[in-house]
Amino acid sequence: MYRYDEFDHAFVQARVAEFRDQVERRLSGELTEDQFKPLRLMNGVYLQLHAYMLRIAIPYGSLTARQMRRLAHIARTYDKGYGHFTTRQNLQFHWPKLTDIPRVLEELAEVEMHAIQTSGNCIRNVTADHFAGAAADEVADPRPYAEILRQWSSLHPEFSYLPRKFKIAVTGAERDRAAIEVHDIGLHLKKNEEGALGFAVFVGGGLGRTPMVAKKIRDFLPEQDLLSYVTAILRVYNLNGRRDNKYKARIKILVHETGTGELTAQVEKEFAALKESELKLPDADIRAIETYFAPPKLKPRPEGDAAVSKVVKADPGFADWLRRNAHTHRNPDYASVTVSLKGIGEVPGDATDVQMDAIADLAERYGNDEIRVSHEQNLILPHVARADLPAVHAKLVEIGLATSNAGLITDIIACPGLDYCALANARSIPVAQEISQRFATQARQDEIGDLQIKISGCINACGHHHVGHIGILGVEKKGTELYQVTLGGSAREGSTIGEIIGRGFAPEEITDAVETIVETYLAKRENRDETFLEAYRRLGPAPFKEALYGHEAKAA
Repeated sequence: MYRYDEFDHAFVQARVAEFRDQVERRLSGELTEDQFKPLRLMNGVYLQLHAYMLRIAIPYGSLTARQMRRLAHIARTYDKGYGHFTTRQNLQFHWPKLTDIPRVLEELAEVEMHAIQTSGNCIRNVTADHFAGAAADEVADPRPYAEILRQWSSLHPEFSYLPRKFKIAVTGAERDRAAIEVHDIGLHLKKNEEGALGFAVFVGGGLGRTPMVAKKIRDFLPEQDLLSYVTAILRVYNLNGRRDNKYKARIKILVHETGTGELTAQVEKEFAALKESELKLPDADIRAIETYFAPPKLKPRPEGDAAVSKVVKADPGFADWLRRNAHTHRNPDYASVTVSLKGIGEVPGDATDVQMDAIADLAERYGNDEIRVSHEQNLILPHVARADLPAVHAKLVEIGLATSNAGLITDIIACPGLDYCALANARSIPVAQEISQRFATQARQDEIGDLQIKISGCINACGHHHVGHIGILGVEKKGTELYQVTLGGSAREGSTIGEIIGRGFAPEEITDAVETIVETYLAKRENRDETFLEAYRRLGPAPFKEALYGHEAKAA
């Protein structure tokens, strides 16, 4: 992964010093909270229900063991002993004292981490496929391009005060594991007929109050034109995006109101003026960044199949975990491992300081010193020899992170909700915990198969409920919490926004409603190979409405 140079170190340290001064001025009363707010947000500091929250950037989801240990140390020293991994490949600490945050940022800078631009109306953390550099279906590693975008966008003077926040995601595989079609800009790395690398460019995706799937505006953009074209998009947005209404300020609204054709024409016109400018990426610069992401030199480990087969026969728990949480690697002697942060009854995305330290140990010993954060709120060890999988599994069992549920119904995405967030209308965490407990047994989860539940505590959709196969949105009605259900969403290639299925459910009803939906699917699927999403797309909402609402559905 990328290592800071002298400029990077000086840049981050200067930002820490600046923020320390801002905090001191706030604490002395020289700055009011209203004056301090935009300053702290640009440094990832939110004021939530009970305390300040610090959001730390994990660019394209990549961590070293040293960095993970530092996060564990911060959790122990300045928080309550845990951190929360998010759908943006970030980490949030929910209980730091404002007086401690400058010191936390100093300690992050020592391991080449920061919290810059993890909030505010700017270009946020650039995300990528969590299997990047390891996936068998990868055309090319997207992380060098994500790093180029990170360097270009950090405190970019032209794009630091956009109409609204701006999010970019990059994937380099046939399968979209970065949800690029629900981002402001989504980039799909590909090769053209001549074998040259470039990008399909998607613009105008996003969830929240008005969920939309991005529109493809370029089928192939040569790699050297990446910054020129992205700059052209940002300039069109910065000039024309709504600043009078924050609910209509995202680029998705501009695309919708302008029309894809007209917006594309405006972008192409701006791009034509920029194409041969200093923004054109020299091939030597691209290749230089690539060297930081060179594939690890993996030793041949042909004994893996025999070692795994032996343990599979002796340990059914390992067999379940291998089937769900170990993924095909480009090197047949290796696998990528999902470390589930979705233990039954646990808080989705949370990891304790002890667990973070243990993951760092595993990465050093078995994983070529690499850890990834997925947008699904799990951790990934991307390069593990198959022969070492039994040892990795045994350690994960020891620290409570060996749940065999990657992609299953208990692998639930959830935002912090009303337990933490000042914007939330309803709780997310208890709902996720209750649903996971209802479907806890491995046999039942396997019977159901691939099914993604995503939960948000408010319309801002930090839990991505719009693109859940089953999406759950917490709303407030007459002072009580209700949960609205959507069905049929997906964040994979060919993304879809889920359909609202009917009236909301009370907190004590929502888990029963989910079970009714699942049982309807099991009764009506054509065969065991038909997934929930496939069945819903074939059947439509009618049988699910009938099962949930009975006579109400018929009357409607």
